[in-house]
Amino acid sequence: MARSRRTYIDYRATVAYVGTVLKYIGVAPTFPFAAALYYGEDPLPFVATSVVMVGGGSLLERVRSDGELGNREAFLLVSLAWLAVPLVGTVPYLVAGTGTVANPVNALFESMSGFTTTGATVLGEISVERHGHAMLLWRQLTQWLGGMGILVLMIAILPKLSVGGAQIIDNEAPGLELEKLTPRIQETARALWGIYAGVTLVAAAVYYGLSLGGVAPNMDLFNAVAHALTTLPTGGFSPEARSAEAFAPAVQWAMMPFMIVAGTNFALFWYVLKGEPRRLLDNTEFRSYLLAMAGFGAVVSAVLYLGVGLAETPSAVGVIPGNVEGALRQGLFQVIAIVTTTGYASMDVNTWDASAQTILLFAYFLGGSAGSAAGSIKIVRWVLVKRSIGRSLFTSVHPEAVRPLRLEGEAVDEGTIRDVFVFVLLFLLLFGLSTVVIYLDSFRTPAVSLSGLDAMSVAIATLGNVGPGFGVVGPMNSFLPFSDAAKLYMVFLMWIGRLEVLSVLVVFTPSFWRW
Repeated sequence: MARSRRTYIDYRATVAYVGTVLKYIGVAPTFPFAAALYYGEDPLPFVATSVVMVGGGSLLERVRSDGELGNREAFLLVSLAWLAVPLVGTVPYLVAGTGTVANPVNALFESMSGFTTTGATVLGEISVERHGHAMLLWRQLTQWLGGMGILVLMIAILPKLSVGGAQIIDNEAPGLELEKLTPRIQETARALWGIYAGVTLVAAAVYYGLSLGGVAPNMDLFNAVAHALTTLPTGGFSPEARSAEAFAPAVQWAMMPFMIVAGTNFALFWYVLKGEPRRLLDNTEFRSYLLAMAGFGAVVSAVLYLGVGLAETPSAVGVIPGNVEGALRQGLFQVIAIVTTTGYASMDVNTWDASAQTILLFAYFLGGSAGSAAGSIKIVRWVLVKRSIGRSLFTSVHPEAVRPLRLEGEAVDEGTIRDVFVFVLLFLLLFGLSTVVIYLDSFRTPAVSLSGLDAMSVAIATLGNVGPGFGVVGPMNSFLPFSDAAKLYMVFLMWIGRLEVLSVLVVFTPSFWRW
């Protein structure tokens, strides 16, 4: 279809591709459907979801045009697809009609939190007895599907989406730009998803192996699969109300390396598999990522070991002061979970005082590597910001010097550096604005009592796709007490945070729709 001056964007092609995405995602509910049959639970919610996804997607495909996906269509497709899939993802919760997620706003919050791998929850009671194995498996599966990217998965499956595929991945996948691993974009998408799926299987095997070995008897097969499905996407949903605290220390230690892997650029593992491990070890971002977690982990562990960061007596939180293993495990686990934006918890950070929580709050802004499933700002951007500041200081003394910024031995384009600063500034502005909005809204909600630190943790936990915060939204609590208006605003934050903010906001600019 030829584009006119009045209709610059081929919206028909965009809507049709959204339909294609929905139609193929309609296969996903077959897994919880099978679980429902196995455990003797009601399969109707998942049948209904498949019907809605496949039927609705097929109808949207009918508006197809002959146009191809250009740059603007790719932006619009990514934004619309990441709205449509979570919207339809509410169907199981609404059809089941069980618990707090039977409410449409709560269902949308839980679904958006799942697909964006945020891990914030409004479930008033997380238990198999309340919601069933199948429903909790669906909840876990939403995070796994969203982790490496719904549209990246579609590109891997459908050749027709390979047209404009590089632009789609750049807009959807976290990071600065796509690293083309293979000559064809479809093969690159398959490689990323293959690594992602493979490590998920390894994680499930390791978790379940701890149960078979008698080390963690409550890490049964269901829990092993469920937690593997939310470790690799850095999601953090757990079928256990107490998250990772419900399991033995051996499980918590086992989760840490998988969270670190999940927050690492998956392209680096491609090179490792191809016999080039030095590409991983020599990568500046990877080394900075490990150093950041080690530094924050050491500080938090020291604070816990000394007992100065605990708001309650040692007996209330477990014997940590003076216990090297306990302090090191809890400190490292919480820092890794936050930096990678996984959001699991091995203890309730509400038992920490404000000083320890403030240290952890800074870790919320780091994020994992570009090209990983992690959210927030990303380590590579902080590396470039640091080097840009260093260059500015140098050129202040030596104004005649020409000093390009380099990353992995390559000069970084000045436009890329500008985009990094724009993103970081916009992210921090949205964080500040959201903190004020959420804090003010809490005054009209009697069930919500927030301190300034709590409000900041809510804003960064949703915008950065981290999950839990402090206070009323601590890791052992939920976002349920907030007003519907506040929850819908958080849904918006999770949506734009997952798509790196600019990919969504650009759609709302007048210039996007004009020549």
